[in-house]
Amino acid sequence: MVFPAKYPSLNATELTDEARSVLIRVIRVAFPHESFPDGPYERTADKILDEAQESTWFRVQLTQGLLSLGQLAGGDFRDLPDEQALRVLRRVESTDFFGFIRRTTVLNLYDDEEVWETLGYEGPSFDKGGYVHRGFDDLDWLPEPRIDYLPGEVLEEIAPGAPVPTSWTITTQAVPGNQPGATSAQGREARK
Repeated sequence: MVFPAKYPSLNATELTDEARSVLIRVIRVAFPHESFPDGPYERTADKILDEAQESTWFRVQLTQGLLSLGQLAGGDFRDLPDEQALRVLRRVESTDFFGFIRRTTVLNLYDDEEVWETLGYEGPSFDKGGYVHRGFDDLDWLPEPRIDYLPGEVLEEIAPGAPVPTSWTITTQAVPGNQPGATSAQGREARK
């Protein structure tokens, strides 16, 4: 739902193709991934523009913010090298304008299936039976863990000076519960 602004001229604020390309550059500088293709950045920019169309306030913030980047850059923000562009973004990082871009980008850029493919993420697994047989058992990029130790092998000392147990037998004692009321064993006694 689009709410009309107090001043009708603000309702007419439109974001141009130039604004879109500046926004794509902002996202790429703020979230740099050399391996990401252009598509996810473009789709994220389109999502930001769509959300800005729903709110006059966000649309005005975005328009003013993108224009201010040009002022801070001393020209076209898109032409700045990455380091200089990042310095310009650092100057606006606490603004509502940049907060809107950051929030929307985090939620949408990393939810793009093309990004998942680039990162090696297989996507959600709930509808495929979970991760037990679809994720945890295919970690071919990790070395196989060694679970057993050879007899006589010296283990790395974790806590120097700590007492060393003489045997590896573990004994447990029942700890009375801290919940009020009778335990199930006590309940059976009371019923007899």
